[in-house]
Amino acid sequence: MSDVPISVPPMPASRLPNAPVSPAPMAQSPLPKPRAPASQILDSQIPASQIPAAQSRAPTVDEQRHSAMARIAHWCQAIAVVIMIGSGWRIYDNAPIFPFEFPYWITLGGNKYLATTTSNDWGTANAIAWHFAGMWLLLFGFCLFVLNGVLTGHFRRDFLPLSPRAFLRDFVAAATFRLGHRLGEYNAVQKTFYWGVLAALGMMFLSGLAIWKPVQLGWLTWMFGGFPTARVVHFVFMSAIVAFLVVHVVLVALVPKTLLAMTLGRATDRHGEQR
Repeated sequence: MSDVPISVPPMPASRLPNAPVSPAPMAQSPLPKPRAPASQILDSQIPASQIPAAQSRAPTVDEQRHSAMARIAHWCQAIAVVIMIGSGWRIYDNAPIFPFEFPYWITLGGNKYLATTTSNDWGTANAIAWHFAGMWLLLFGFCLFVLNGVLTGHFRRDFLPLSPRAFLRDFVAAATFRLGHRLGEYNAVQKTFYWGVLAALGMMFLSGLAIWKPVQLGWLTWMFGGFPTARVVHFVFMSAIVAFLVVHVVLVALVPKTLLAMTLGRATDRHGEQR
């Protein structure tokens, strides 16, 4: 028999005797992802419209300041106006220009029965003395207030700008109880009323001078249409000041920190703070 070559396939190395066995590769598990902070998870789950306003903005502090000059001028005018209104009503009752009189107990001029025995009137002479004392105090406070407003820029900064559209917008909002207020800021209604009361005080001075000195200041009395008309003008602007005082006191009662600022010179109001 002839020799026929036989081809034998090579044996894998893993089956060779005494061959080292390589371990099977192990599956590697992925590393856990870091968790987002709890605040980010909550923010991503809660719509922005449902986040409370206190969390969506930083706290702010409103501040109102009044200089010593402004406070002195304010309180001088406040005391003087009360004196002049009370004494003016007693003077009016002595010679009414309308078909009504003011109650005796809200007028200023002393006891009318005692005055009848001393000066033969119902306290008119005492009321005139009180009226002139209040007039000089009011004139001092008014001039000091105007001087402070001009020199410090209070008028330009807080009472301007002002437009009819802004007044109408804020007036409607105030009438419907939708007008907000921030300490130290003046809305268009307040600006208009402050300019109005300054004008009313000026007209009170001029018409009062026309009544006081109708001969020496005859040209001024003539500009008011004569002595009787000057009395009517004086009464009308007095009524406007009384109406302003009523509104002013009500607003102070609603925002009492404004009284603190006018008394001590400074007041703050913190809002938007998360608690």
